[in-house]
Amino acid sequence: MKKINSTSVGQNRRHPYFEKVLGTWDDSLKLYALASETERFWDELNAKLFLMRYELAKTLASLELGTKKYFQAKEELKEIKEKYIKDEMVKEFINFYGNNILVESKLISGTKEFLIWCKENKISMAVCTNKQEHLAIDLLKKIGINDFFEFVAGCNTFNYCKPDARHLTSVIEILNGDIKKAIMIGDSEVDAKSAENALLPFIVLEDGYTNIKTSQMKYDHLIKDFNGLNKIIKNYL
Repeated sequence: MKKINSTSVGQNRRHPYFEKVLGTWDDSLKLYALASETERFWDELNAKLFLMRYELAKTLASLELGTKKYFQAKEELKEIKEKYIKDEMVKEFINFYGNNILVESKLISGTKEFLIWCKENKISMAVCTNKQEHLAIDLLKKIGINDFFEFVAGCNTFNYCKPDARHLTSVIEILNGDIKKAIMIGDSEVDAKSAENALLPFIVLEDGYTNIKTSQMKYDHLIKDFNGLNKIIKNYL
C-alpha cells in the first residue's frame, strides 16, 4: 500500500500526530493481519506446550508416575479438535521419537538368550507393534536383535493394527505358521486383547507398558523377565 502524501486542506495542515499515524499505516495493517491470526497462534502454542508435556511423559514412562502422566497426556490429546494441529503434533512427535528411539530402550534380562534359543530350535518369530513399521525396524536394528525376526508389522503395515486380531493372524499367515502353535508375548492390555481376539495363548511381562494392573488382564502366563521363558514355550511345541 502506498503511503498517503501530506497535503494542505484550506488553511489547515495535517496535525503531526495524524502524519505519524498515516506514516505507519503499512505497519498498522501488518499488526492487524497478525491480530487476525491470534487465535490460530495460541492454538498452536498450546499444542506445542502439550507436545512438550507428552514427550516428557513418554520419557518418564518407565516410572509409575511417568506412566500415569503419559496416559493423561493421551486423554488430553483427544480434547484438541483442530486436525491441522494434531497432524503437526504427530509429525513433530514421530521425528522426536525417531531421533531419540534408543535413549530409554534396553533389552530385558534374558532376552538375547531366549531369542538365540528360539533360533536354535527353528522357532519363527515376528514383531507386531503399534509403532510405525520403520521406527520399529530402526529400534530393533539399533538394539541389536533385528536379525532374529522374520517379519515386523507396524501400525501402518496393514490397514488394521492391534487389538485387531488380523494384525497377529496376518503375520502368522505370512510366516506360513500354524496358528494352533502360535503364542503371543506382550506387556500391555492392548497385547492381551489382541491375543484374546486372535484366540492365542498370551504371556504377559509384569510391570509392562500399561495403564491397568496386570491382574486385570487376561493371560495364560506371567513373567518378570525372559529368563527361563523357553521352559514355557516348550509346552506349546
